[in-house]
Amino acid sequence: MLKPDSWIRKMCLEHNMIEPFLDRQEGDGKVSYGLSSYGYDIRVADEYKIFTNVYGAVIDPKAFDSKAFVDHKGATCVVPPNSFALARTVERFKMPRNALAICLGKSTYARCGIIVNVTPLEPTWEGYLTLEISNTTPLPAKVYSHEGIAQLLFFEGTEVCETAYADRKGKYQNQVGVVPPRILQKR
Repeated sequence: MLKPDSWIRKMCLEHNMIEPFLDRQEGDGKVSYGLSSYGYDIRVADEYKIFTNVYGAVIDPKAFDSKAFVDHKGATCVVPPNSFALARTVERFKMPRNALAICLGKSTYARCGIIVNVTPLEPTWEGYLTLEISNTTPLPAKVYSHEGIAQLLFFEGTEVCETAYADRKGKYQNQVGVVPPRILQKR
């Protein structure tokens, strides 16, 4: 069941589900962020990995080449036309065992051709969320750091899951910074 703002507020205040947590929408002159009716609008930090073809790297999720992107830190990030960037959230998350969140892009950016990949925050996952930002337009597109970029919708299970993200030692558990793709290796 989709959870309302009262459930989100309680989980954040009692269990540190989102830190820092803003108990209201902030948006005066900014792309909005903070608690909404049935979700939470998250912010993008000022750290980005912008994809580039300067070095002729091939994108391979099993053998990711760091020459495929350039690092950028700043108040804004310009994503090149028909290109892609990775970023991270300002907020750190600590998902409870009985809940799942789905990350969806904000319509303010979508109306500019900037799409944030739909991704889940699984039960017991913790860390800063790595965001995948696509510029689908033939023009450069600007993203504003420390402002809203996407919304999380929260769902509570009617039962606790048998195997949660931490139980299976997920490869993105407790990630910090902008994390490129990883492949688990057999031990």
